[in-house]
Amino acid sequence: MRLDRFLWFARLARTRDVAQAMACDGHLRIDGRPIDRAHAPVRIGNILTFFHGGRVRVLRVEALPLRRGPASEALACYQELALSQAEIGSHP
Repeated sequence: MRLDRFLWFARLARTRDVAQAMACDGHLRIDGRPIDRAHAPVRIGNILTFFHGGRVRVLRVEALPLRRGPASEALACYQELALSQAEIGSHP
């Protein structure tokens, strides 16, 4: 699934345009790799790291949403990780 669609469907961005801007600004990482394109693929198990709402958020993709549904449905698509958990998981 495209990164911008995931961000929008999972309600991490208000609009698809905002989701595309988040992806293209280069401040978002997938599994530690900087991303600068909205069409980057997102898969189950990927770790997304980005600045949002005044803090760094680290999320593990748990499911790929089929639509932009209610917030409860969106929350089931990812798990919020503590920053230290993500750092431990990304280093060999």
